[in-house]
Amino acid sequence: MKIATFNANSIRSRLPIILDWINKNAPDALCVQETKAQDHDFPDAEIRQAGLHVVFKGEKSYNGVAIISPHAVKDAVFGFDDDGPSDETRLVAATIQGVHILNAYVPQGRALDHPMWPYKLQWFKRLRAYLDRHFKATQGVVWTGDLNVAHLPLDVNHPENKARHVCYHADVRQAFSDCLAWGFTDVFREKHPDERLYSFFDYRVKNALENNVGWRIDYILATPALAACCTDAYIDLAPRRMEKPSDHTFLVAEFDRRAAP
Repeated sequence: MKIATFNANSIRSRLPIILDWINKNAPDALCVQETKAQDHDFPDAEIRQAGLHVVFKGEKSYNGVAIISPHAVKDAVFGFDDDGPSDETRLVAATIQGVHILNAYVPQGRALDHPMWPYKLQWFKRLRAYLDRHFKATQGVVWTGDLNVAHLPLDVNHPENKARHVCYHADVRQAFSDCLAWGFTDVFREKHPDERLYSFFDYRVKNALENNVGWRIDYILATPALAACCTDAYIDLAPRRMEKPSDHTFLVAEFDRRAAP
């Protein structure tokens, strides 16, 4: 089973890249974030014409999540079911081929003195509680998406300069660690324990991709039974080199479920 994640930074702008990538790579599930399209503007007709299933929820110019698959996408549920904001355009859970997939677009946080910073930290706590309510670590669960946190020093260029950045601050790294402790393995880092490989390259940084100046803020996290049968995990940089790319690129993990313990 092949699962991929991609922050599109506008699905309508990036649809040719997405459909081309799906055609060449044949994922069983592609989780997309930051679709930036209201539901009536989402290009679901074009996706279905390509023989794919899709579930989505979005808003104008902001947020938005989708899951695209050649298989049926079952039991899709958007947002949190707690007392806070529903955040339906930031979280979708669904089942594909018996695997529970959570696709998340975690708030970026903006600045340490901005209201979105504590909201971001709380978002991770809400996600941990959501997992406790709905799943068990003994199940096949994948949590993926743009999680807006560089977990380790390896996950960002020049970490010594990022201590007060909302995507590397100690508090957000701890909040993320608390969610990982629920029962997730970072399958990419398992396959690449010592490599500085990134999935996000800021448009504003000149030659960021060429100079490998980036962040790894996109993740595919798996519960133990799935992590144990992960055969490969990699970042595909080719789409970031295409004309009119997203500032993110595709992260992929492959699982041989026949080898599951």
